[in-house]
Amino acid sequence: MKPVIIFRHSATEGPGYLATFLNQKKLPWQLVKMDEGEPLPASITSYSGVVLMGGPMSVNDDLPWIPPLLALIREAYQVDIPLLGHCLGGQLISKALGAVVTKNAVKEIGWGEVNVSNNSVAKEWFGELEGFNSFHWHGETFGLPENAVHLLSSPYCQNQAYAIGKHLAFQCHIEMTPEMVESWCAAGAEELAESVASVAVQQAEKMQETLPLHCFFLNKVANQIYSQWMKALVH
Repeated sequence: MKPVIIFRHSATEGPGYLATFLNQKKLPWQLVKMDEGEPLPASITSYSGVVLMGGPMSVNDDLPWIPPLLALIREAYQVDIPLLGHCLGGQLISKALGAVVTKNAVKEIGWGEVNVSNNSVAKEWFGELEGFNSFHWHGETFGLPENAVHLLSSPYCQNQAYAIGKHLAFQCHIEMTPEMVESWCAAGAEELAESVASVAVQQAEKMQETLPLHCFFLNKVANQIYSQWMKALVH
């Protein structure tokens, strides 16, 4: 089987639980470390699926790798290779497919409930789940591209996930592990201190309370999502 290609944009924002899932399913995957300047593939057709992880930058930043990566996303979409975006990754998919990425009303950081939309497509992805406690760390939000079906919302951000057929984009982070949460809290200490008064931002101590349990339940949701997504991988 062709490997799944995973684009990492920051050293601390790797595939997390997704790597565990792919290994358990014995699905081959390849990590491209954009943060270390590794080159993009010339074409996306050598891969069974395309995954885009998070990162602290904006899709609207003038970075040299963003336009060619957007072109690869569009190529994957055109040839029907499944796309999966997490946070920045979801925003990259949105921008590539013609939607606008803008500043969110507030920064949303920490654990927080997301609600599953009441439609048949959401049921295909989430089953009977009506909501779950997800992880958040974002200051921007994506619009929905053409033909997208809304999947998730939160009190602080309306567009938390959408699907276009086999393609899936998240604003929230379903890939978290305890180690990732701890490293983000350390790396983002200054950002957290600046947002101490915000009701939409949890501080590090609160985020790390019963952390293994939070991640255990989030991984169960991610397992459901990733299991659905992998059904469309190109063999």
